[in-house]
Amino acid sequence: MDYISKSPAPPLADFVERFWQINDSPPHQRERILPSGTIELVINLREDEFRIFDPARPDTYKRFSGSLVSGTYSRPFLIDARRHSVIGIHFRPGGAFPFLGPAANELADKHVDLESLWGVAAKELHQRISESRNPAQRFDLLERALLRHRFRPLEHHYAVPYALSAFMRDSKLNVAKVAQKIGLSHRRFIHVFSREVGLSPKAFCLVRRFQKILAMLKQTNAPNWSQLAWDCGYFDQSHFIHDFRGFSNLNPTDFLQQRSQRVKENHVPVPA
Repeated sequence: MDYISKSPAPPLADFVERFWQINDSPPHQRERILPSGTIELVINLREDEFRIFDPARPDTYKRFSGSLVSGTYSRPFLIDARRHSVIGIHFRPGGAFPFLGPAANELADKHVDLESLWGVAAKELHQRISESRNPAQRFDLLERALLRHRFRPLEHHYAVPYALSAFMRDSKLNVAKVAQKIGLSHRRFIHVFSREVGLSPKAFCLVRRFQKILAMLKQTNAPNWSQLAWDCGYFDQSHFIHDFRGFSNLNPTDFLQQRSQRVKENHVPVPA
């Protein structure tokens, strides 16, 4: 896998985790994308199209333009991996909020053509990036495009960074207690958090717990499932398996068999 990434400079560093580019010709046709609690902006360098498949109906797909925003997902989806020359922006949790116009929860579990958010500038960006000769030039174009499309100030509601930091440390925290500590009502906190991050605090914590499981599975090929479930806050293995299937459409053992080091983070090859 030919994968290149770059961390942005301030002021974008607090909102964007990395710019990235991938060029690959994998043996598999499709990849399953697992939820991460973040928003992604992607541009197809080979053609002006993306195909997104529904895991529940893998023979059906929706067509999107070659410049696409993937909202904060709480479930998996499938992509066509054969057209794998893509550049993108991986936002930090809540980081896309200033740049995309709609509130993040309006994009949750959706894919949206970038043109519907940025207008004709999205097409111009796609053309210029496709014509650029190297990743450094393309990353620079992405960075400048973000700075031109600031629909809001580059700042968060004060509750969001505190809550994100707390939930990233411990996804089992009580949401009502976090709201109380911040000084907001439970309802107001959910509204503020969901609007910037794209998921409710509870849903975000569940996704982050799933991400913790994936991180732990990277360290072993023969996990002790009962211990892993306990370490991640599950009191029984059946609940653990139920949640794992909900976020990946795979049971844990199938996931271990299908995962690959040749694909991007949170991507799993789909067998033919």
